[in-house]
Amino acid sequence: IIMANNTITFDPASGVSYSTNLTINTGANFKSTFKVVKPDKSAFNFTGYSGSSQLVKSVAVGATNPATASFTVGFTSAAGGEFNLSMGSTTTRTIKPGRYVWDMLVSSGSTIYRLVEGNVLVLGGISSAP
Repeated sequence: IIMANNTITFDPASGVSYSTNLTINTGANFKSTFKVVKPDKSAFNFTGYSGSSQLVKSVAVGATNPATASFTVGFTSAAGGEFNLSMGSTTTRTIKPGRYVWDMLVSSGSTIYRLVEGNVLVLGGISSAP
């Protein structure tokens, strides 16, 4: 499992997402953990929120590419502002090596924020799973 720990500052009033890049190895489990804090460094409370996250090859003007794959979003401590993104080896095995873009949306009722976004580098493997 590749594990990345990210602490990000999010200010809902600004509406600006945080940018972070990810690396996924094909055929391996992926997991990245995040802790979200407000500008005053207190935890962003995700109680009552849900999240969704996907990666796609391109978001160029006019591109109509469907999502390549979806991450599982798991709030590990909603009140503490903590969540993880994960993707199992069965899914990563189906992604072709290359560069992708990703984002994560969180919502509560009619409030939706693009919380984080960035690039994804997908690396091809050589060995098959044991």
